[in-house]
Amino acid sequence: QKKKLLEELGEKRLPYVTPADADFRQLWKTKYSKLIFRKSDTVPEELHQMVQEGFLTLRKHDCFFQDLVRIKGKDFLTPVSRILIGNPGCTYKYLNTRLFTVPWPTEGYDIKYCSPQIHDACKALIRLNDYLHIEAVKELQGQNFFETKEVKDTTVIDREQNFATPLTDKGSVSKDQSSCCVPEDDYISLKNRTSYNLTLLNYMDPLQMLYLKQEPYFGMGNMAVSWHHDENLVERSTVAVYSYSCEDSATEENIEQKLKGRDPAVWHVGLKVAWDIETPGLAIPLHQGDFYLMLDDLNMTHQHCVLAGFSPRFSSTHRVADCSRGTLEYIFGQCELALQNLQTDSNSMVLSLKSLETAVIKQVEEIHNEVEFEWLRQFWFQGKRYLKCTDWWLKPMAKLEEFWRKMEIMTSLVLSEVRKEEQIEEQRKETISCCLLVLTERQRLRKEWTAR
Repeated sequence: QKKKLLEELGEKRLPYVTPADADFRQLWKTKYSKLIFRKSDTVPEELHQMVQEGFLTLRKHDCFFQDLVRIKGKDFLTPVSRILIGNPGCTYKYLNTRLFTVPWPTEGYDIKYCSPQIHDACKALIRLNDYLHIEAVKELQGQNFFETKEVKDTTVIDREQNFATPLTDKGSVSKDQSSCCVPEDDYISLKNRTSYNLTLLNYMDPLQMLYLKQEPYFGMGNMAVSWHHDENLVERSTVAVYSYSCEDSATEENIEQKLKGRDPAVWHVGLKVAWDIETPGLAIPLHQGDFYLMLDDLNMTHQHCVLAGFSPRFSSTHRVADCSRGTLEYIFGQCELALQNLQTDSNSMVLSLKSLETAVIKQVEEIHNEVEFEWLRQFWFQGKRYLKCTDWWLKPMAKLEEFWRKMEIMTSLVLSEVRKEEQIEEQRKETISCCLLVLTERQRLRKEWTAR
């Protein structure tokens, strides 16, 4: 799609607007109304201070890492350095790389941090997470409330003012518009779609980068992150992004200049309608402590990119990750399901399989692959980097390795059974053809991971 779009464009560049342009508000209202922007002075000062100190602490302790991601069969180091912080046992997968959360302080979990400062940084981020959750619920409630009254534009007009005169209120929905405006089922849905379970933190100093890609469609300049949809999220869930660029006074002065297009010294978020060359794009400046929300299906219908300024920048991107297959609870459940087919003789302590049914064997071998390639190899592939923050993952990983060893024994037992002469020929063929697919895939993936 990208290639087709660029061919269609040729040497031309698509138009884009910034808040300095006269038609910015109209475009935002009609094509980008599910983007909510908040200036830094709408956020409590104490929260800014905690979060910004947390960012600097994590950088000081070398907790930001470039990820080795896989795109179209090739590995690339991300220009941006990252760390994932969130619910204990949660993971987040993007571009074939699984990240494991540094757990934020959570009741009922024993989490030992490498230093009190790292504990405080993680605590600051859960505070920010709670704040952004409340803001997102208010915005979604506001949209639902106004839509039932059939005055959809009211929220948009209210939000617009934030660019011109920052709102002193913490959000565009007044305090008396509580959850009573929204039916209970809708309210639960809103809550689920804004209950962020993790945040992916980003850090980049553009002046340390030898090369940054140029934005290809609009000519917006240097990109820190290319155009994309965020992946592995709960459908129609909100993404919240808090931005902290370490601006100096010289950069601040540049902001005041009326430039044509975007000021290259200032970080921006770029938005465009996905695979569309009719609608102009948006480039919105991001200053110290600003945040924005991508509501509802905006992440699916639109793409966004991050345009680099001159100063180093941190961001905290809060997500409702789809953890249906991405938590420890899930993978331990899968292991227990697989090991139900393994039995130990109480006298001889010899291990054997309870069932040789094809469906049972196939399920066990697929879980075996999942444990090895989606969890163990993904974890150790990125090295021991998580140990800079906490050793929390070591115990569960040791437990998963133990389960994996038992599954290796189960594979051997299947192959032993197949070799037995008393096996019925038809059953043997069925077992072999079922196993062969999974074992071939295991062999292929082991070679691929060894090469990585």
